[in-house]
Amino acid sequence: MAPSSLMMIDPRRTAVLALHWQVNVIKPEGFFGAMLSEPVLRSGVVEQATRFHDRARAAGLPIVFTRFTVPEGEGGLVRNTGFMNAVGEAQESFRPEAPGAQLIPEMAELGERDRVVDNQKLSGLAGNALPEWLAEQEIDTLLVTGVATNLTVEQTARHGTDLGFTVHVVADCVTAAENAAHEASLTNLDLVTRGCLTSKNALARLSGHASD
Repeated sequence: MAPSSLMMIDPRRTAVLALHWQVNVIKPEGFFGAMLSEPVLRSGVVEQATRFHDRARAAGLPIVFTRFTVPEGEGGLVRNTGFMNAVGEAQESFRPEAPGAQLIPEMAELGERDRVVDNQKLSGLAGNALPEWLAEQEIDTLLVTGVATNLTVEQTARHGTDLGFTVHVVADCVTAAENAAHEASLTNLDLVTRGCLTSKNALARLSGHASD
């Protein structure tokens, strides 16, 4: 049976938002390494997301990587939460040129349509011109990958939905420090976005062969 139009995703109007795939978040030597590197490694999410990015790129989608950085003068950083205060206190580790701020080696080789966008907000769509750029490209659907599920992923997905984008979190391309927090966040996101998808299902919908 042919999939309904509601199930399909138009690759011409879709981008991947790849959130916080940077050394500070993913690797043991990074600022958040003690909290996140072990569950990230255990989940296999880096390999899964890398494969998904490669296949989405081959389908013609732009991949937009967001980095949390703190430039001299703190840029748009507002120390109004414990998280933001912590990175503000350690801002040298988040300078745009700092080793910890760089994309992880597995994702550092970019394609012609990839972009890297920096900001000082938890949402990858806040404090930068990314929403305007997406609108200029006539992109209205976002597939979200990244770490952590209950932090930047959920914040960005909710924000994108409020901005009018159709948002799908790619459930096997995100993870969190604790599995309970990861699962609870995915449950929330199923309600407040267009719904979570596996990478296999997202790619199938992009090709027009959706499956449950």
